[in-house]
Amino acid sequence: MTTMIDLKRVIAGEIEPPACDKTLGIHVKTAIAGKAVCTWNIDERFLNGHQVVMGGFITSAADITMAYSMASILESNQGFASINLQTTFLRPLHTGTATVESTIVKQGRKTCYVEATVSQNGQYAAKITSSIMIL
Repeated sequence: MTTMIDLKRVIAGEIEPPACDKTLGIHVKTAIAGKAVCTWNIDERFLNGHQVVMGGFITSAADITMAYSMASILESNQGFASINLQTTFLRPLHTGTATVESTIVKQGRKTCYVEATVSQNGQYAAKITSSIMIL
């Protein structure tokens, strides 16, 4: 059995991020009081046949950033799991750097509603929403 990675320690720069962050090239910049900002270094591995970033990768980048939003508000003995995840694509993403921002919009005792955006060159490429269960 493996131990969970404490995302608060990742945020503080004390430990390495999870493998999924490294694989996607996601770097957490800030995560405070339910808001997180990450940068995403996009290279050719994420492009589809149309030479734009495949939507599943965009959604994954948002999901990772939402995890940092959640970690910023929970106690060390609490975990979380996505209930649903919905992405609306607004424009294509290309190689380069993108910014992913997420905010907990509504926090309940057992569930949070979280929204995220992915942008590149000052333009929104996607909006993502998720309901996340607190464990």
